[in-house]
Amino acid sequence: MARPRPTEFNKVKTVAENRRARFDYAIQDVYEAGIVLRGTEVKSLRFGEGSITESYAEVTGDEVWLVNSNIPEFSHGNRFNHEPKRPRKLLLKQREIARMHGAVAREGMTLVPLSVYFNERGKAKVELALAKGRKAPDKREYVKEREWKREQGRIMRERG
Repeated sequence: MARPRPTEFNKVKTVAENRRARFDYAIQDVYEAGIVLRGTEVKSLRFGEGSITESYAEVTGDEVWLVNSNIPEFSHGNRFNHEPKRPRKLLLKQREIARMHGAVAREGMTLVPLSVYFNERGKAKVELALAKGRKAPDKREYVKEREWKREQGRIMRERG
């Protein structure tokens, strides 16, 4: 039997974060995936450059690809530089890929990257979420609920 995956991932250095995704999507499951990168891409990420705000992931066959993520060219990369918006392969277990494929195909869910970071071993990882899009009324309800929880915390602190 497989080891249970931790709910929190060991993020040593967060490079890029998609904060808007938590508002626009109702997140169901979160996965940690490795990224296949070229040398100059790793160097750019180590300098803290990169953006995943308009990116998404798609399952094609037995592979998952990160599409439309922007890792700018490395300043000292000369002819070995990479293409900034190329699709990047994500490394996941076959069981996770099958689960994602089923959810995307049957339930109409979306694969959204939440953050790109380096773990404690120095490997670049992507926090990938299986999410369902929120409509405008759902977003308003989400904001009301979040503000009410904040208000509850204030009231509890004031009363001791």
